[in-house]
Amino acid sequence: MAMLVPSTLKFLSDLSKNNNREWFQEHKDAYTAAHENVIVFADALLEKMRNYDELDNPSGKKSIYRIYRDVRFSKDKSPYKNHFAGYLKRSSKYRRGGYYFHIEPKGAFVGGGFYGPDKEDLKHIRDHIAQDDQPLRAILADPCFVSTFGTLKGEGVKTAPKGFSKDHPAIDLLRKKQFIVSRSFRSKEVTAPSFLDEVTDTFVALRPFFDYMSEILTTDLNGVLLEL
Repeated sequence: MAMLVPSTLKFLSDLSKNNNREWFQEHKDAYTAAHENVIVFADALLEKMRNYDELDNPSGKKSIYRIYRDVRFSKDKSPYKNHFAGYLKRSSKYRRGGYYFHIEPKGAFVGGGFYGPDKEDLKHIRDHIAQDDQPLRAILADPCFVSTFGTLKGEGVKTAPKGFSKDHPAIDLLRKKQFIVSRSFRSKEVTAPSFLDEVTDTFVALRPFFDYMSEILTTDLNGVLLEL
């Protein structure tokens, strides 16, 4: 069974208290074991998710981010991340979004969305929402979405984005600069046998949101498919 084991979270907890190269080298075996555990989990997650979406990842191992931090432009010079994380990318430029999982010492969060859409994509999203916000509102109000994620998260502008009225009925959505959804898990949930299924169910609950965003990002305001 592809379970995350307590020793994986313990390694991350120990690393967070000893984030230096000397300690890491002395505990390389513990890192290797934890890393392999996450790979097995990611492989199983990828296999399950292929039943629900088309994904580009060649393997679970290839979906996991490196634990080594790029400290060149950071004030924090800690050489390692205190978490394991991975990303399942949806196939083709007509399927936007991707599935993210993040394992920490005290738990995990999973989800996805649009963290930093470029200026053109953000304007495109806002134009579609301004024209008709009901499809997105229906997704966000769906009982499955609400019970899984709660609400749509992400940073936004304080008043109204350029070109839109602050009195627009969809101004709460138009203010968004990011469109993010996530679900958190406690450590005992992360190491439970059901965690793989819980993450899969969480990602499946994201599909309607991703499909909507993919549609509006790949069509014009008349619904005509764009050449990308």
